[in-house]
Amino acid sequence: MLTAPFKGAGYLFRGIGLITQPGVRAFVLIPLLINVVLFAGALWYANAHLGDLEPILLGMTPTWLHWLVTPLMVVLYPVFWLAALLLIFYTFTLVANVIAAPFNGLLSEKVELLLTGQPIEADGDWKKLMKSLVPMILAELRKLLYFLLRAIPALILSIFIPFIWLIFGSWMLAVDYVDYPLGNHGKIFPANVDVLRKRRFMSLGFGGMVSVLAIIPVLNFITVPAAVAGATAMWVEQFNKEDN
Repeated sequence: MLTAPFKGAGYLFRGIGLITQPGVRAFVLIPLLINVVLFAGALWYANAHLGDLEPILLGMTPTWLHWLVTPLMVVLYPVFWLAALLLIFYTFTLVANVIAAPFNGLLSEKVELLLTGQPIEADGDWKKLMKSLVPMILAELRKLLYFLLRAIPALILSIFIPFIWLIFGSWMLAVDYVDYPLGNHGKIFPANVDVLRKRRFMSLGFGGMVSVLAIIPVLNFITVPAAVAGATAMWVEQFNKEDN
């Protein structure tokens, strides 16, 4: 049990190696572009609006204390930036995955083929994509609702117990990415929640490492495809064995 989180974290690095393999690289491009555009747009929006913090604080502060606002912003600005960065990552990764879900499913299928040598089904790639488009997007929307219903209580609790949000975020990322290999086998959300509960600590280790990689500049742009590939490897080598 003590090594399970490290083993889970290792699957993300396994995913980085897998997305560079021939036969897989071509299916990384579209999810990568979607992630880059949305994440860059979210950061731009956050930077533009965080500049409004000082006027807001000035409006909330008595005139005789205005001299405190500027030095206070020196302390608060990095804190708000970190909080905004974490919130943007968790929210916009889920939104990006709603849009990129069918493409991530194809990427997961190609990774599984590379690992097992066994194709999942005989349909062509784009035929499968069109067939799975609506069910996968609906599953992603259900997953987004699952996240939102739990995010508010977790956020409130994290005010008093800060690591609650980190644990919740790690769990949600594991739920999000393991959904792709399971979906390829007809196991639609929330089936992945039941699967992950069998190895909670490994799942949390994987999701925690995804969150770490996502806040590292440049590397954050490969987080989505690497996490899809890593989750697929974890499914093939860990969870799928338990189901058979």
